[in-house]
Amino acid sequence: MADDCPKCPPAGAPMWLATFADLMSLLMTFFVLLLSFATMDAVKFKKMADSMANAFGVQKEVPAYDIPMGTSIIAQHFSPAPTEPTPLEEVKQTTPQNAPTLAEQIDANDLEAVKKKLLEDLLKEIEEQANKIRESLKEEIAAGLVSVDTVNLKIVIRINESGSFPSGSAVLKAGFEPVMEKITASVNEAKGKVHVAGHSDDIPIATQMYRSNWELSASRAVTVAQFMFQSPDTDTERFVIEGYADTQPLVPNTSIENRAKNRRVEIVLIQDDPRVKLENQEMVLESKNEDKTE
Repeated sequence: MADDCPKCPPAGAPMWLATFADLMSLLMTFFVLLLSFATMDAVKFKKMADSMANAFGVQKEVPAYDIPMGTSIIAQHFSPAPTEPTPLEEVKQTTPQNAPTLAEQIDANDLEAVKKKLLEDLLKEIEEQANKIRESLKEEIAAGLVSVDTVNLKIVIRINESGSFPSGSAVLKAGFEPVMEKITASVNEAKGKVHVAGHSDDIPIATQMYRSNWELSASRAVTVAQFMFQSPDTDTERFVIEGYADTQPLVPNTSIENRAKNRRVEIVLIQDDPRVKLENQEMVLESKNEDKTE
């Protein structure tokens, strides 16, 4: 009976499996080697991606400064869409790359209302910035060293000559540096372009240092700006330095007191008028319509 029992197969994997495993290992090594030699042409990839984006109408992300608006199908005017509170600090909406501008989407009757609302919001923001600057300089304002006013889209910080510059000189008085440091910090926190302008009275000056009131007023403006440039937070690209001599007096040069008021350096923060942007968009829209008509 024992002689009739079939032989058991040999233990372990079949003989062909070792050859197969070696072949797979060699193939994997070969493809890894090919991958390591492969390089990507970034320029061609970018062109291909842009072409695909234009072909399929990929949307781009743009900042939304107000509640995202939608166009009603029945009434062609803007209406606020229902929104939910968002935990994000910055609200954004997406718009197609070739989407019409705001001026194109708003009809002519509502455009003036939009301009008025934009201007009111900006004036409110400017007044808030001015109050913040006044609060930081309240001691200097009380002492008569500086004053802060708002004129249309401008915040004007006036540095009076008394306490800041000696008569006929463009060198800051000793002890005025802390005041300048406060002014610099306030200007760096505020928005807008910065014009530093020097002004003088109508009494001519001719010294070895300054040939005229033009040179004196410009030198004082440069002194103030140069002090502000020492702060690492100051963006020099925002600045414009000007000298006006006696051409823009605050009050008539008819007394000693009035002349003292006219001798000053003004730091003017200027905001861009939002209405100009809408008007530019209107001009572009009109130009497009004219081209289509032709």
